[in-house]
Amino acid sequence: MKIPFASEKHASIAKQVIEVDPELQAQAVKRTLTTEGDVLVATFTCLTIRLARLTVNSFLENVDLVIRTLGAFSEDAEKHAAQDSKWPS
Repeated sequence: MKIPFASEKHASIAKQVIEVDPELQAQAVKRTLTTEGDVLVATFTCLTIRLARLTVNSFLENVDLVIRTLGAFSEDAEKHAAQDSKWPS
């Protein structure tokens, strides 16, 4: 699975944040995370299709949380907040 990010830095942050948590069923699921520029690459090996679906679903929920967090707290968001504060209310 390949997930593009806004920058290499964001892809790297996502990889670091997600790989901290091990798979709950490590004996049945193998996950490999790498980055290729601004793309997060996730590879999964699972024993069953059901387990693959659950694993990928959980992974995508984590990716969604990382993306929303980066959007709210990244340097770009800080720059926009600083620019917005320059305008009178």
